[in-house]
Amino acid sequence: MGVAIAVTAGAPRPAIGTEAALRDAILAARSIGYATGPSGSHLTRLFRTLGIAETIAPRIVPAPPGVPVGTLVARGDIELGFQQSSESMHLPDIDVIGSLPAEVQTITTFSVAICMASRQEMPQEHCSHF
Repeated sequence: MGVAIAVTAGAPRPAIGTEAALRDAILAARSIGYATGPSGSHLTRLFRTLGIAETIAPRIVPAPPGVPVGTLVARGDIELGFQQSSESMHLPDIDVIGSLPAEVQTITTFSVAICMASRQEMPQEHCSHF
């Protein structure tokens, strides 16, 4: 899954299609939020690479553990939110405006497996996801 960018539903959608446009959008945002974990680590490095980490540091709003960044975007706590697309695509009251540009995107691969030797059967409602 790649990192998606979200704004409050109906809010203006900044240009994010290039590294330069993304940098400008981040610098213009009054508040920025991103998830912890692999995507958050990538964004921390990206902000340093773009040379804006110190400038935007006072505007970073950390998402509490277990709270999707999109929830904070929907409440208006964050103007520009970054999180893996799978975590953002179904949240109400936000508009996912796109993904990080290809030249600065990161992809996190998730895997799942079911042990064939398991004696416990998977509930049917979980099987639809596979």
